Amino acid sequence: MSIFHSMQINASGLSLERFKLDTISTNIANVNTTRTEDGEGPYIKQRVEFEENFKQVNSAFTDDTVVKSAGVQITGVDADEDNVRIVFEPNHPDADEEGYVVYPNVDMADEMVEMMTAIRTYDANVTAINSSKDMLKRALEIGRQG
Repeated sequence: MSIFHSMQINASGLSLERFKLDTISTNIANVNTTRTEDGEGPYIKQRVEFEENFKQVNSAFTDDTVVKSAGVQITGVDADEDNVRIVFEPNHPDADEEGYVVYPNVDMADEMVEMMTAIRTYDANVTAINSSKDMLKRALEIGRQG
């Protein structure tokens, strides 16, 4: 295990949370998009899928191969097609023959909660990186005094 291992784990968390914020921003920007570029219905809410990233490493003491966490990795972006809103607006240009318009399934309150959670998690990862950096700096100062 490297002395920078904790920083690498937190850096993967930072990347994940940044990607989540980008996805949330796209969802919010398309909250009223009733027709996508390809003309196939409304915008569909996107959700980031991720999982823990494992690596096999050789133990420095026993020379056994062990599996250790290497942070998180993004596995994809999933379209959440449930709960689209159907509104009766016969004068809307995207209304069907019966006068109904299909709106995206993006809920602003849910997106704001997800955004605040992502920001808090991002901040926690920054704090952890700064703590690791301070510990490494103090270890170097101790080594210099000896």
